[in-house]
Amino acid sequence: MDLYRKRVETVASTINDRIGGASPETALILGSGLGELAREVQDPISISYGELPGFPSSTAPGHSGTLHIGRLGSQTVLVFEGRFHIYEGYDPLDIAMPTRVAARLGVQNFLVTNAAGGINLDLQLGDLLILEDHINLMGANPLTGANIDDWGPRFPDMSSPYCPVQRRRLLEIAQEEQIGARSGVYAAVAGPNLETPAEYRMLRTLGADVVGMSTVPEAIVAAHEGLKMTGISVVTDLCDPENLQPVSVEEILKVAGTAEPKLTKMVVRLLEE
Repeated sequence: MDLYRKRVETVASTINDRIGGASPETALILGSGLGELAREVQDPISISYGELPGFPSSTAPGHSGTLHIGRLGSQTVLVFEGRFHIYEGYDPLDIAMPTRVAARLGVQNFLVTNAAGGINLDLQLGDLLILEDHINLMGANPLTGANIDDWGPRFPDMSSPYCPVQRRRLLEIAQEEQIGARSGVYAAVAGPNLETPAEYRMLRTLGADVVGMSTVPEAIVAAHEGLKMTGISVVTDLCDPENLQPVSVEEILKVAGTAEPKLTKMVVRLLEE
C-alpha cells in the first residue's frame, strides 16, 4: 500500500505543478461516449494520462485518456475524459486512482457519468438516471487491503453514497429543461460481456434500474475520502429480458452521443450555481 500511496501522491504532485497551484473544487469522470462535456471546459490545461507517471492507461472504447483542468460553470474542475474498468484487467486500486488523486488536490465534489443498460421498463433510450444508490456485483472492492488511515476510515459508512442535495437539484434542472430524467439504482457488474436474459431478471428482482461496468468503485472511494458524490447514467440500451435485442458497443456509443447535449446542459447548469 505504501507503493500505491506514493503513486497517487506523485500523480497529484505532477498535476499540481502543471496547474500552478490552482484549487479545483469538483472532479468529473466521463463515461463511454460521453467525452464532449470536456469540450465545455474553458481555458483548459490538457494532460494525456501517459504524461502522468504511474497513472493507468485508458483502453476502453469511447475513453480518450486525457485530463482537463479549467473552468466549467462557476467552478475550477478536473475532468477525467476516460476511466478504468475491471474488464480491462485493472486492479480496483487503479480504477480508484482518479478519485484518490482528485482528493489529494483538494476536490470536495465528485461527479461521474456512465453509459448503462436500462432494466426499469419505464426508461427510454437516451433517458438520464440520477443515482440514489447502487448494488456492487463486481466481486471486487477498491478498499480491499491495508487501510490508509489519513485517507479515510477502515469501515466507511455507505448509508447515503450519492449526494441527495445534488440529486434533487439535477432532477429540478431536468424538469426545467424538459429532459427525461429520474432517480434510481445502478447495478455494477464486471463485464465485459453484456448480460443474459436471466441475469436481467435477477437484476430487476434485486431492485436495479440500470446496469453498467463502472462508477461503483469511484463511489466507494469517494465515501472513504468524505467527498460528495453524484452519478448520472445515460440509458444506452434497453434490457427487457422478454424482448431482448442484440446490441453492439457501436450502437451504445451512438446513443450516448445523441444524449450527450442533454447531459452537458444539466451538468453545466449544476456547476454554475
